[in-house]
Amino acid sequence: MKKSLTKSQTFCRNSAPPTFRFAKKILLKNATLIGHNYDERKKFDVLIIDGKIRSIASPNEATDDFAGEQIELAGKLVLPGFFDMHVHFREPGREDEETLRSGAAAAMAGGFTAVATMPNTDPVTDNQEIVEFIKDELRDHLITVHPIAAITRRQLGKELVDMAELIEAGVVAFSDDGKSVLDSLMLRRALEYAQMFDVPIIEHCEDPFLAYGGDMHEGFVSSNLGLPGIPAIAEDIVVARNILLAEYTRSKMHIAHISTAGAVELVRRAKDKGLAVTAEATPHHFTLTDEAVSSFDANFKMNPPLRSPEHVNAIIAGLKEGVIDAIATDHAPHSIEEKDTEFSAAPFGILGLETALGLAIKQLIKPGIFNWGQLVEKMSANPYRILGLEAPEIKPDVVANLTIIDPDIEWTVDKTKFKSRSRNTPFHDWKLQGKVHCLFNNGYFYLNPEF
Repeated sequence: MKKSLTKSQTFCRNSAPPTFRFAKKILLKNATLIGHNYDERKKFDVLIIDGKIRSIASPNEATDDFAGEQIELAGKLVLPGFFDMHVHFREPGREDEETLRSGAAAAMAGGFTAVATMPNTDPVTDNQEIVEFIKDELRDHLITVHPIAAITRRQLGKELVDMAELIEAGVVAFSDDGKSVLDSLMLRRALEYAQMFDVPIIEHCEDPFLAYGGDMHEGFVSSNLGLPGIPAIAEDIVVARNILLAEYTRSKMHIAHISTAGAVELVRRAKDKGLAVTAEATPHHFTLTDEAVSSFDANFKMNPPLRSPEHVNAIIAGLKEGVIDAIATDHAPHSIEEKDTEFSAAPFGILGLETALGLAIKQLIKPGIFNWGQLVEKMSANPYRILGLEAPEIKPDVVANLTIIDPDIEWTVDKTKFKSRSRNTPFHDWKLQGKVHCLFNNGYFYLNPEF
C-alpha cells in the first residue's frame, strides 16, 4: 500500500511547469481540422506567424522552401481552443492547494487555453482589486483567465456586489459559487442588474436545508453505506426557482454542474420556452455513479454528489440532445491532509482539468455519443457563447487559439505527475485515451514534451 504524501513532499515531486514560447513561425503539417465546415477526411497545412494563422492550404502547397519550424500532425486533430468555464484556483487564500500559475499549468496539461475562475477565494473575489490581481497574474501567459465575481459581498447572500465596477475590471459572470442565493428577492435583483450588462448569473443549485449534513447522493447506496444523503430534489427545487426568476426578469441563468434527471428536464422545458437558460455538466457526473463511494475514498466526495445510474444516463442524454450546453470540470483542489481523512470529515471537490479530455473521449466519443464537432461545441464554442465571449475559429487572419490532440494515444492517470499542486482525483490509475499534443493562444505555443 502506497504511503500518503505530505504536503511538502507533494510540492517536491511536482513535475516542472509546462513551458511555452512565442509562436514566431510554425508550420503545422498534415493536420486534420475540426470545425468551420472542414472536411475531416482531408489534410491541411496551417501556417502560423507571430501567433496568427496566416494561411490554411493543402499539404506541400507553396511550402517547399519554408524556413521556419515544422510540426508533423498526421494522426492528430486540430480543434478550437478548449475553455473550462468553471475552475477553482484558490489564489488568493489557499496557495498550498493551487495557485493561479499551477492551475494554469494544469489547464495546459489538460488541453485548455482558457479558464473562468470561481470567486470562492480568500478574500472572496467581490471587488475590483482582486479581479485585477487575478488577471495581472496571468497577463503574459498562454492561458487566458476570465474571472467570475461573487453575486453578494463575501458570498454571504446579504448585499449585492458592485456589478458595474466588476464588469469594468473584466468579470464575465457572477456566482456565489458553492452557495445558492437563498433570498429570492436578492437573486431577482442580481438577475436584473446582470441583465443590464448582458452577463449571466451562475448558480450552484442546492437547497441547503434539504441537503444539510449530507455526504453523498440519497438513495439505496447511501442507505446501504450508512452515510447521510443529499436528495436529488434539493437540486431540482432550486433549479425550478431559478428558471422561474430568469423567465420573470428575462435574464441569463446558467446552471452549474447539473447532476439530476429532474434538473435536466427542467432545463429542457426552459429551452423549449425560449428562455436564456444554459447548463453545464462535469466529466465526473457523466462517468461515475454513487456506487463509487462504496470505497469510502474521499476523492469520490464532491458537490453535487455522484448520483445513481438513472441520473448519470440523464446527464449523458442531456449532453447529446443539447439540453446541457457545456462540459466544465469544477476543478477543485484540496490538500492531501484534508482528503486523507474519514469520508464525513473531508471537504467536497476533486481535480478535473488534467483528466477531462480523456474522460470525454472515453465516455462520449468512443461510444459514438458525440462526434468531434459536438465535443468542440461543449468544450469550446458554447462556454464562450454562454459568457458572451468570441469563440475561437480555425481560419486565416485570426490569432491562433488551438487545442491539438492525439486522440489515439493511451495513457494511465498518475496523480503524482499532475501539474496541479493537489492530488485529489478519483481517476488515479485509470486507463484513458487521448492527450494534448500542443497548444496555441495569446501568441504563445506549447508543445507537450511527451511528443
